[in-house]
Amino acid sequence: MPASMDIAIGADDILKAVERIRPWIHKTPVLTSRTLDARCGGSIFLKCENFQKVGAFKFRGAINAILQLTDEERTQGVITHSSGNHGQALARAGQLVGVPVTVVMPSTAPAIKKAATEGYGATVVTCEPTLASREATVHAMIEQHGFTLIHPFDNWRVIAGQGTAAWELLDQAGPLDMVITPVGGGGLLAGTALAVKGRSPETKVIGTEPLAADDAKRSLATGIIQPSHDPKTVADGLRTSLGEKPFAVISKHVDSIVTATEPEILDAMRFVWERFKIIIEPSCAVPVAPILNGALDVRGLRVGIIITGGNVDLDPLFQALAAKWL
Repeated sequence: MPASMDIAIGADDILKAVERIRPWIHKTPVLTSRTLDARCGGSIFLKCENFQKVGAFKFRGAINAILQLTDEERTQGVITHSSGNHGQALARAGQLVGVPVTVVMPSTAPAIKKAATEGYGATVVTCEPTLASREATVHAMIEQHGFTLIHPFDNWRVIAGQGTAAWELLDQAGPLDMVITPVGGGGLLAGTALAVKGRSPETKVIGTEPLAADDAKRSLATGIIQPSHDPKTVADGLRTSLGEKPFAVISKHVDSIVTATEPEILDAMRFVWERFKIIIEPSCAVPVAPILNGALDVRGLRVGIIITGGNVDLDPLFQALAAKWL
């Protein structure tokens, strides 16, 4: 689909979201590493949204959207489809402000994610593991119950909320030459671009994605959304195709999109675990990879990276340790 949609929000909306959600979120830390700086030749600042509520930046967009509901919409409740962090984020946001939340999840979603979503008070409805089934189930429940849809990324209020992470980063780290985020559905990258370009037009905004899931890179190059055909990548949070609203912003405000191979993603993830002593998801390692491997030349630059979340399934790791030592 061509990127011809009007962009309905701007930097002012990001700032309003900053003020709106401030009482509800964690102001996450920015970490640095002399080892990383020495290796790439730049000054790198990691905005650690793995310390955000529900362990991911997604809470920012979810709470920003929920706080703007009308009284009637709050009473009726909201719905979304998600197999990951957005479902948990919306569930927690709804729990905090007393809004009923329904999350449509594919039958293949990990049981731990379903349990976490239900633990935040949401009603989970399962469906077949296809986008068509997700959307049909959501549509049917909206028709039946009058729910308001809060899409994981194709929603202006969600995009504005996601952009608050970059706004905070600029406040904390000072002027930056480049800001890098991963890109899946595009909500975070779009919000980041609006925040950064609105405050510092000369700062480059770079999206990153797995080489095995390079639909955003192809979309930006062609000017038309290229579908993501269930790519196989360890960065499971980045398998989604771009939304129309995020793509409209990305097409106008994002400078480039770069990719990383699966080994590069895992190497970057291990580097952050070892050097920063924090747990990050594989999707978060994607923007670190081109810094480590030199695909992005950041020598002499001040660079911010949004570390998007830390919700890692640790069972395989501890099962492997148990198999070796117990």
